[in-house]
Amino acid sequence: MPKPFQYKSGSLIYFRGDPADKVFILQTGKVNLVYQDIENGEDVHDLVQPGEFFGVKSSLGHYPREENAIAIQDATVMAFTVPEFEAVAAANTRIIMKMLKVFSNQLRKVHKQVSSLMATGEQNPEAGLFSVGEYYIKARNLSQARHIFSRYLTFYPSGKYAAQAAAYLKQVEMSLPKTGGNPQQSRSVPQAAVPSVQDSNSAKAYNEAVSFVSQQKYHQAYLAFKKLVDANEDGGYVAKSSFEIGRCLFLMNNFDECIKYYTVMITKYPKHPNLADALFFMGQSYEKSSKKEQAVVFYKKILTMPDGEGGLHAKVQQALKALEEA
Repeated sequence: MPKPFQYKSGSLIYFRGDPADKVFILQTGKVNLVYQDIENGEDVHDLVQPGEFFGVKSSLGHYPREENAIAIQDATVMAFTVPEFEAVAAANTRIIMKMLKVFSNQLRKVHKQVSSLMATGEQNPEAGLFSVGEYYIKARNLSQARHIFSRYLTFYPSGKYAAQAAAYLKQVEMSLPKTGGNPQQSRSVPQAAVPSVQDSNSAKAYNEAVSFVSQQKYHQAYLAFKKLVDANEDGGYVAKSSFEIGRCLFLMNNFDECIKYYTVMITKYPKHPNLADALFFMGQSYEKSSKKEQAVVFYKKILTMPDGEGGLHAKVQQALKALEEA
């Protein structure tokens, strides 16, 4: 049976590149579909109104999402599996006609984008992830921007937009109120929280460490993150820095040390907010060490966990496919 899902304003429903296994119908609220114009890099927006379907083309075609779907008002969305949607559509031709009318403009834009991609021969998920972060910056949704830019620097520490992503992250970290606690706490930030001098110092130290990563100064970043963890002054930054230490070990090609470090971290903090990402780097470390069977175990474990906004499941599936073809 179709299932209803609730999304707060600013929430990402799915990300470009995600696997497409659901068709959605918007019941209440508003959803924005964001494409990227390949020719000029600008965002193209399609607004979904209540009663309209979205996510149909990629789901029925069995290929990854071509757009980002973002709730711009609190929204209730009904999710259909592909067989459920096909059964409903087969029983009601009016749905098919309505779907075709609603999506005619969107489909033209999608086909234009696909044609451009075929002409240029490339699709750039790195640029797509960065553009989502910029979208949240422009929308003043700073908590989502922080998550996206952190994810960008996780997967593209030496990427084309790494310096700008680090600058955005520093800007966002300094603007958001901070909260203490341990890695097992929620990452949500109370609106009433007021940043202290200690919080500001921790934010500054964390952003300096992130800057080292974007400059490929991984050993300096490792030492800076370790200093934050050892100081243990701010629970939020201790949690984030504890994850970054393992990432630095991976980036320094210390794969055995990365695996050992994350094993201890996960044992100590089984509900760490970056648990799935840590498992991914452990899988990558096993793969780099030519231990493919162990890598597959970790990749498949990630696929049993909820996917984040950074499209981790898509990266894992790409890694598994590459291992199968090797």
